Amino acid sequence: MFERIRRVVVKEFIQLFRDRRMKAIVFVIPIMQLIVFGYAVTTDVNDIRTAIYDLDRTAESRELFRRLEASGYFSIRYSVQSPAEIQELLDRGKITAAIQVNRGFSADIKRKQQTGIQILVDGTDSNTATVAMDYANRIILKYARDLGTSALLLSPLPAPVRGGIELNALAWYNPELKSKNYNVPGVIAFVIMLTCLLLTSMAVVREREIGTMEQLMVTPIRPLELILGKTIPFALIGFFDMLLVTAVAFLKFDIPMKGSFALLIAATAVYLLSVLGMGLFISTIAKTQQQALMATFLFYVPAVLLSGFMFPVDNMPEVIQYGTYLNPLRYFLVIIRGIFLKGNGIAVLWPQMAALLVLGLVVMTISSLRFSKRLG
Repeated sequence: MFERIRRVVVKEFIQLFRDRRMKAIVFVIPIMQLIVFGYAVTTDVNDIRTAIYDLDRTAESRELFRRLEASGYFSIRYSVQSPAEIQELLDRGKITAAIQVNRGFSADIKRKQQTGIQILVDGTDSNTATVAMDYANRIILKYARDLGTSALLLSPLPAPVRGGIELNALAWYNPELKSKNYNVPGVIAFVIMLTCLLLTSMAVVREREIGTMEQLMVTPIRPLELILGKTIPFALIGFFDMLLVTAVAFLKFDIPMKGSFALLIAATAVYLLSVLGMGLFISTIAKTQQQALMATFLFYVPAVLLSGFMFPVDNMPEVIQYGTYLNPLRYFLVIIRGIFLKGNGIAVLWPQMAALLVLGLVVMTISSLRFSKRLG
């Protein structure tokens, strides 16, 4: 039995590395995806294009604008002379934010009286607008404390609380709130899924297209042995790609890994069970490689959207939330981020791993029975 499985595994590797497209899927595409997503998929907001409208023209107002630009978040591109210029710049998309300091700003500060600063933001990108207002609020409040006053107000944000209470915020696990630390581990999960789905589904269908499936069926090899021989190579490739993109995450993006690497290996093995099972299932419904490719993306895109990577699962409609329990990505994202960022162990992650194991066994069983039936 093991000899027959070994022969099929060797045949799969030989066939795989003869195909340039398959070699690109294994070696090139995972790294390209990680680099593109690592740089492009980010919620960090830097270099906010800003216009200033200084009606006070004092040392205090200039110091405020200097601090805003020195923060690295705001890039002052324009100094305007009227509200109409601000409107024009916002309409044309040349700026994201405009900050206005009214007359009497310096005098009010010196008299310890309440004064105001107005920020206008382009709300067409709500995330950038919200983050820009939050950055401005923090910088202005810090400036107010340095001046020894709590009378600075940022409109339209609410006034800071007066008195002796000071709020100190601390972010655990990702103190600098770098989005790449959140995104890159998720991309690793996507790369593994896409690579294994494509390889598994297309390899089986290719056998049927070129007529070698019938040759395999007349050999002494049994359906179970053929299934194992077909899936083991792609499981090994899945592990290889995981190691490859994890190495790139360390070397290129400096992503921390606080948890156990052995646990990551074990979690990947459980994750691959469901991914390879789904690829095998796709191979039983597709008759051509083009159909297998389309079916792969019909499964992959909703899986990504419903994984919680882009949109929180808790914010989805209740019916959709129940559907996400059938998505292996949902569980693996929790596991891989827990290992990378939190240093979680099996005591914390066992519910997700158990769910992945059950889901993988069910999917692999259904796919194997269907595959065996088609062989018969």
